[in-house]
Amino acid sequence: MPDTVDDLPGARDTARDIAQGRQTAEQAVRARLDRIADREGDLSAWVAVDAEGAIAAARALDSAPSRGPLHGVPLGVKDIFAVRGLPWRCGSPIWQDRIAGFDAGSVALARAAGAVILGKTETTEFAGYNPTRTRNPHDAARTPGGSSSGSAAAVAAGMVPLALGTQTSGSVIRPASFCGVVGYKPSFDLIETGGVAPLSRSLDTVGVFARSVPDAALAVEALTGLALQPGAATEIGTLQVYRSPVWGAAEPPLAAAWTEFEAGLGPLLDEQRFAPDIEAELAAAPALHARIMAMEAAEALAHEYARAPDLLSDGLRAQLAEGRAASAKERAHDRRAMRRLRHLFEGHVAPDSVWLTPAATGPAPAFESGTGNPAFNRIWSLLGLPCCSVPILRADGGLPMGVQVVGAMGNDRGVLRVADWLMRRF
Repeated sequence: MPDTVDDLPGARDTARDIAQGRQTAEQAVRARLDRIADREGDLSAWVAVDAEGAIAAARALDSAPSRGPLHGVPLGVKDIFAVRGLPWRCGSPIWQDRIAGFDAGSVALARAAGAVILGKTETTEFAGYNPTRTRNPHDAARTPGGSSSGSAAAVAAGMVPLALGTQTSGSVIRPASFCGVVGYKPSFDLIETGGVAPLSRSLDTVGVFARSVPDAALAVEALTGLALQPGAATEIGTLQVYRSPVWGAAEPPLAAAWTEFEAGLGPLLDEQRFAPDIEAELAAAPALHARIMAMEAAEALAHEYARAPDLLSDGLRAQLAEGRAASAKERAHDRRAMRRLRHLFEGHVAPDSVWLTPAATGPAPAFESGTGNPAFNRIWSLLGLPCCSVPILRADGGLPMGVQVVGAMGNDRGVLRVADWLMRRF
């Protein structure tokens, strides 16, 4: 399968072209529907494409004043979000016939900003680890990652300029890395999660996929009202690089590319260091994240577990069983540990801190192997920190890999500024 090269304008350019009369919203939508028709047979990125509804919405926008920063911009939505009138299956046969009767808060906000919903993108089972049918646009024999599989693949293939996803473990950053697009997971709780099927309430975060950092910033600006555009930074200062306690999980292609990346930074490079007590806590964080996720998933999916356990995958049933088996003492201990680490980390790290770390353990693995290892994502998801993956590394054969920019809680604009600088530099 050929490499993905999007010859269609990005989100900001689309909105600008529509505002300046160079194209209509209907033309923008039809161009993306044509791309879907051309690529969907190979990729299986969509649960449902609402061509008729999208064209009608675009025509309505064309006959009205601008509704906001996403006026006329086509948008894909991961199928754990409720979208009025469209399937809401959450990647599970349990909900194969469910149609949402309302919009999730984030979807309603996107519509209010002028976005045109093209349809629902594939998700892994309840945003967990059981793979979808979606293929990687760079190599159909490889996974696009998960759980936001369809959203990442659809943006990479040019089917949409923007797509919504979520991250509980590594479900925005890892697919972005595997598919060679920008993935932005904002600070925890920055974007409304109402109407998004929960998996782990302490971790679930709405994020976005785009072809550029400014486009990703535009999407989150539209949903939050914050000013997040990175600006044209020419001087970025010293960059902190942090291989993290899970560096041992780095596969040879990533290790080689990362070493070359560090050498390319040259005098801009410095090593991020945390206090010894924090380093010890960070080393234990991945296991803590997995336990919290299992405990909360068992609660979030209690209805599905009781209603149709035989329709859950073996892996998800095992995860839910692990969470259900945790004692009250163990639950209380792990929640205290999570709160302690977040408090300790926030007190140690300067509010404007930013550092660079791998986005995934290597390039996208074989499709049959699953959705990839979230080792480089768990720590930051547990802490709720803003992260942005930029596709600037390559493995042999040209497969993309991401550099993950992480920042202190609330330093979303700082993360995006560095991420954009990296994209332009490399």
